[in-house]
Order: sequence, then structure tokens, then C-alpha cells
Amino acid sequence: MTAILVLGLLIGMQHAFEADHVAAVASIASGERSVKAMVRHGAVWGMGHALILLLFGGLLMVLGAEVPDSLAEGLEFVVGLMLIALGAHVIYRLYAERVHIHRHRHSGVEHVHVHAHAGEKAPHQHSTHSHVHPEGLPLRTLFVGMTHGMAGSAALLMLSMATVKSAPLGLAYIAVFGIGSIAGMALLSVILAVPLSYAGRLMGWGQGALRAGIGSATILLGVSVAYQSALQWSA
Repeated sequence: MTAILVLGLLIGMQHAFEADHVAAVASIASGERSVKAMVRHGAVWGMGHALILLLFGGLLMVLGAEVPDSLAEGLEFVVGLMLIALGAHVIYRLYAERVHIHRHRHSGVEHVHVHAHAGEKAPHQHSTHSHVHPEGLPLRTLFVGMTHGMAGSAALLMLSMATVKSAPLGLAYIAVFGIGSIAGMALLSVILAVPLSYAGRLMGWGQGALRAGIGSATILLGVSVAYQSALQWSA
């Protein structure tokens, strides 16, 4: 049993590195500049992912039910649309906002900050740079993780039923799988934070080019996921 649960943990960590998961979290975290904020997004994505897997997948396992193929493909199609929307939002923020990088001080701390002046008509003043760094649970990231969890529950349920034979052990397997996905996405966020944080120290074109690349790649992946799911759905 211990070996099975360890396997579930490792597979959960590996699961976090799938392309659609990486694209979703990268597109969300591209607007952040601190490692802490990026890791928070990754961990919250994993929390939403694990929560849905445990609730939805666990319920199906206890009931002995299966997810219809049409529903599974429909959920993957939704994931594709969500990726397109996330990537498009990155591009929108990049071109709709007047973004630049500057050094300023608040609360006694001087740091480099990416700042937008979208909609402002007043002259560029240092006083307009007064801002706060919001904390708390990023609900959009949680929702994205929950959507991925719903789409992945069918495959996880099949894997769990093939690996374990009892409902209690199956629930434990799903739980450690979810914990692994949280840890994996947090680790991935640390990896993503290196180029994103470095880009924040570059001139505007470097930071903008990286965000544009992330947004474009997310859109292309979303189109691919939605197209493949539509083909399977209609078959």
C-alpha cells in the first residue's frame, strides 16, 4: 500500500508538468514579478486541482461509476477554450496597458516595478506610482485549477481503479496524487519565476517579448486541445 501511495504522489508531481497545466499557470503568473506571488499561484492551482479530483473523482470511485467519454472530451474542450482565453488576456494586457518599468520606493523599500498607466490622462508623476501589493487567495487561479481537475478526473479515475481495488485506498491514492500536483506546480512556479523575474529587470521590450511569447503559446496550445477534443467528441 505504501508503494502505491508513493507512486501516486510521484505521478501527481509529474502530472503538474503537463503542457496545458504549464501554459495555464505561466499565463497567469506572467503578470507577477515576485517569486512568492508566482509560487502562490502555482500552489493555489494545485489546491483547486486536488480539491476537484478528491470530490468528483472520489465520489465516482465510491459509487463505482464511470465518466462517459463524451463528457470527458467535453471537459477537455472547455480546458482548450480556457487556455485560449488566458493567452488572449495576456496579449490584451500587454497591448492595452501602457506598461513600463521603473524604480520607486514605498513603505521604506526601493524596488524595480512594472507599472501600467492604462486610462490615465494626467502627466506621468511619481505620486501616481503609489500602490499596494495585494495578498490573499487568487480566485481565478483556483478556478483554473478546478477546471483542470474536472477534466483530468476521468483519466485519474481509470488509473486509480486499475491500480487499487478498494475504495478507501483509492481515495487515499487520489489524495496523495493531489498533494503531488500541488508540490509539482509549486516547484514549476519556482522554475518559471527565474526567467519571469529576470525579464522584470530588463528593458520593456524584453519583458514584453516574454509575456507575448507566453500568451501566444498558450493560445496555440488551447486551439490544439480544443480541436483534438472536438474531433474525439464528434467521433
